[in-house]
Amino acid sequence: MEINYRLNDVENVATQLIKNVKTKTLLFYGDMGVGKTTLIKTIVKVLGSHDKVSSPTFSIVNEYQLNDDKIYHFDLYRIDDLEEAYNFGIEDYVDSENWKLIEWPEKIVPILTDHFDRIDLEFDSNKRILRLNVINK
Repeated sequence: MEINYRLNDVENVATQLIKNVKTKTLLFYGDMGVGKTTLIKTIVKVLGSHDKVSSPTFSIVNEYQLNDDKIYHFDLYRIDDLEEAYNFGIEDYVDSENWKLIEWPEKIVPILTDHFDRIDLEFDSNKRILRLNVINK
């Protein structure tokens, strides 16, 4: 699936994305500033959380509540290596049945689950391009 959109369309894009994902593990790939965090904030809202959503750049992971589920939002940009991820217990999060929205997932490839949705974001002259791929190892 490919979607071209502008930021004022992000809620519609988040809704479409949620309807089309096959897993609760969403990996967000894209350059700095492409809109990963903005899209994730909107996904959290679309999923039904009333929590205040912020970037987990320094905390690495933020948790948001749903009525009958949780959302874990990761920003792994500041992680230097896989050992650092293990030190904060990433495997427990990855193995959970909850939603996992992961920015900079390339830093933890060896411990990713077998099934996930890969979301690639690009920015091309005033519009964003989202590509969704379901990965089954």
